[in-house]
Amino acid sequence: MKSKLTALLAGLLFGGGLLISGMTNPAKVIGFLDVFGRWDPSLAFVMIGAIGVHFLALRWILALPRPLLGGAFQRPERSAIDAPLIVGAALFGVGWGLGGVCPGPGIVDAASGSGYAIVFTVAMVLGIVAQQRLLAPPARELTRA
Repeated sequence: MKSKLTALLAGLLFGGGLLISGMTNPAKVIGFLDVFGRWDPSLAFVMIGAIGVHFLALRWILALPRPLLGGAFQRPERSAIDAPLIVGAALFGVGWGLGGVCPGPGIVDAASGSGYAIVFTVAMVLGIVAQQRLLAPPARELTRA
């Protein structure tokens, strides 16, 4: 129960940060991505701040013997930069640039009732399901420590 409450509070904090920063506004995101036109650099400061907080927090967290809410730290098994990663990153970037929405802000905006964001979120979920069913290797059973 404690970990679920912590996850809920972290999600609310993250969503609130996205709303306050303007990352749920597609016009603001597109303005940030329009580096050769009417560029709006304000989201760069949001991203730099987030990178700084993550940089410091990750070092503190990984210095702990185990996660605060139990279990064990899990590190990615793969670190290779391969074709699926590059294609996925390119598709993500193109979609973000065309629509002005990425997953986190899209979900936050959909929760506010935005029709645009609801359509985006439904399409995102359908894309995830299609990728898992059509392209992903069979999933391994994960066990909790």
